[in-house]
Amino acid sequence: MATATKPRPRGHRVVTTALVTALAGLGLMTPAAGSTATHPAAGTLRQQTDAVQRTGAVGVLARSTGPQGARHATAGVSDRRTGRLARPDDKFRIASTTKTFVATVVLQLVGEGRLSLDDTVGELLPGVVSGNGNDGNRITVRQLLNHTSGLFNYTADFPLLSDAAAFRAGRFDTWTDTQLVAIAMRHAPNFAPGTKWEYSNTNYTLAGMIIERTIGRSWQREVTRRIIHPLGLRDTYAPVTDPRIPDRHLRGYSAFGGSAPIDVTLFNPSGAGAAGGMISNTADLTRFYSALMKGKLLGPAQLAEMKKTVRAEELDDLWPGARYGLGLMRVDLTCGGSYYGHAGDIPGYMTRNGVSGDGRHVVVVEATGDGSAPDLDTMRAANALIDEQLCATGRK
Repeated sequence: MATATKPRPRGHRVVTTALVTALAGLGLMTPAAGSTATHPAAGTLRQQTDAVQRTGAVGVLARSTGPQGARHATAGVSDRRTGRLARPDDKFRIASTTKTFVATVVLQLVGEGRLSLDDTVGELLPGVVSGNGNDGNRITVRQLLNHTSGLFNYTADFPLLSDAAAFRAGRFDTWTDTQLVAIAMRHAPNFAPGTKWEYSNTNYTLAGMIIERTIGRSWQREVTRRIIHPLGLRDTYAPVTDPRIPDRHLRGYSAFGGSAPIDVTLFNPSGAGAAGGMISNTADLTRFYSALMKGKLLGPAQLAEMKKTVRAEELDDLWPGARYGLGLMRVDLTCGGSYYGHAGDIPGYMTRNGVSGDGRHVVVVEATGDGSAPDLDTMRAANALIDEQLCATGRK
């Protein structure tokens, strides 16, 4: 969601996301043309983290892990009211990083023979995707997971995630997956399935529904049973309606494009669901992405499918040459080679991560802020930190 350039107060940063045409919340952001980049100066992880915080983020966490061990750095505060400093183990809302967890469960079901990537949404969820030119019989599971379905992004018509008054009024409301998909069904598809790439949170709402229809248990239970518990992710949660973030955490702040930021920490995650409702911290995300790339969660065939990518040109301003697989981005490194990961943005929280293809090197960055307008400087600085850390290891 592009906004006019204006003086930027300290603490300002993006809290809604866009892909050229006002895709709000839970996803990836494409900046306005002509935006300038801000990169952390090459140096230590602490120096790079401080540089991210200087772009206006309230608090920043960074963790860089490789064969030589893990390093972490923090900057800023986790609570503006108390002035409590940000801590390495603080939890936060991971937004669209949730999509990698959900895609992993879907691919596990494919490996077990319960699903096929070529199954259609119409077969799996009869009548759910229909009306206004939408036809679930023409959309496959693969097209949901790699965002080539053409379905309208429900968060682009969901004021709760883009308007301060709507957020205040509805932050504790419970939404069903059926209601969220129905928002998208009010709109015609953006293009014919398989003909383009365009990010849509509706795809992953449907993926969560497919998990439940296939197994008889919610996506939250399956992510917990299949990923969180086996990997011992003690600070990772897939909440259903609980608006709280457990234990020590970063507080989130958003002005929704205005000038008066509010604390947005409490939020019923059902409005995000399988598209972006999870909570974690930098250590747990490191463990998850490392295990995924090392083949501990998927068989070789399913991991190979996850890594099959299509061009995602709309992400080029932030990630030049970006490609998108099944719940994974692939991003080029400036030193050659590439890394995998999945960005996430939701009011109050920005998550960035990168993992080498062999899973041996992982970098996770979290930034919070007041979100008074899209803060491309913070995004670019976090991306640059990941690039510099992965390039410094010599691993691609």
